Amino acid sequence: MSKTIHDEQARKQRTVSTDVPAVGVVATPANSESIPTAVLQAKRHGFDVIVTAVDDAVSGYQLATELDVRTVEPTESQPQRVDPWDQLTTEARAAGFPGLIAHRDPGCPIDYNQSYRHAIDTDRYMVEAATTPAVEATPQILAAIPAYNEATSIDDVVTGALEHADEVLVVDDGSTDETADIAREAGATVLEHEQNSGYGGSLKTIFREAERAHADHLVILDGDGQHDPADIQTLVETQCECEAELVIGSRFEPESETTFPLYRRAGLFVVNTLTNLGLGIVRPSGWVGDTQSGFRAYDRTAIESLATDNTIGDEMGASTDILHHAHHQSFTIDEVGTTVSYDVDNASSQNPISHGIHLVTNILRTVEEERPISSLGIPGLLSAACGIGFAYLTIANYIDSGTFPLGLALVSIFFTLAGIFACFTSIVLHSLNKHSRRMAETTPVRY
Repeated sequence: MSKTIHDEQARKQRTVSTDVPAVGVVATPANSESIPTAVLQAKRHGFDVIVTAVDDAVSGYQLATELDVRTVEPTESQPQRVDPWDQLTTEARAAGFPGLIAHRDPGCPIDYNQSYRHAIDTDRYMVEAATTPAVEATPQILAAIPAYNEATSIDDVVTGALEHADEVLVVDDGSTDETADIAREAGATVLEHEQNSGYGGSLKTIFREAERAHADHLVILDGDGQHDPADIQTLVETQCECEAELVIGSRFEPESETTFPLYRRAGLFVVNTLTNLGLGIVRPSGWVGDTQSGFRAYDRTAIESLATDNTIGDEMGASTDILHHAHHQSFTIDEVGTTVSYDVDNASSQNPISHGIHLVTNILRTVEEERPISSLGIPGLLSAACGIGFAYLTIANYIDSGTFPLGLALVSIFFTLAGIFACFTSIVLHSLNKHSRRMAETTPVRY
């Protein structure tokens, strides 16, 4: 009881400025180690901090209670669970703060000046924190490398990229080896994901960092040494000449000297064909030749657009998602020949069959979501028409012979019901697609 009274008295006596927004933090098991630093930085800049957690057993929350900041008891232990950000908003309003700055990633330092200006310039009570870009300079060419357990090759890749780019950014996607340390020693700026978030997750981090750094050109290459860093200049020069928002380093252009195993060439042909058809490009002359190349250059327009796209997936299918984004935004896509070396020590060990199945599944799912009328509605109508045709034959057979053809009747029912189900599904998906796009356009990206 005495401890409770003491804590309440300390809370009342705390000197707090409610003239500026408070900084809100939700402690989780993944970000607990970053909580004390985030709290101290906010207080150093004159901002009060309000902390809650997903669970009162989270160590970051326990540390916050000892740092003389406002804490809100997590609802995990209460009868009805409430969104922690709603809790923080309620607490900030009750305390008289004019707003709340949501610091969703305590591991990333906040740009307090920009966050404050954003908070006072908007009508919303809670705003997303503007974090300080990891790349401090404003590079004309930023080379970025998504990396996962690339300790044996990342040094050479970073060193080579620095010869052709102003800055090199490495996103270490939860590696269990020394990838991050080696990349730093080689001269790269390194961002580390606490947990593996997938290739697409790394790409989304790269686009956001490139947008914050105001890079003019962003070139993404793999960290396993398959791409030649010297081709960075080739991609950027091509982009400047043709003014394309996206330039792809293609393995199929005449200038490329890439040699493929037969199974890889056949698999890429299938994936490229499905991807281009999924984009709605029917004429082969207008196709993107290498839809799965990870060696790409993006200009400032593409960087800003992709940095705010919430629809890009987290896995390898992100390459296809980016092409769909470029197609919807009417970006110009150009390709230039680059040579990819598959004879490297740290080449991808992912099974090519499972990788191919995943890519094809992602393409079909994307087509189904973006073109439900053409992918489900029209086939559904045709199926229903076939069902009606079989029904006609069933009735005609019964009238002529007096014998009811059960098999034909079952076929009729199957095609008719399948067609009707596909048509209704296409209508629902079409409506959901339009709704999700509106939500994606209005929902801010959480940094």
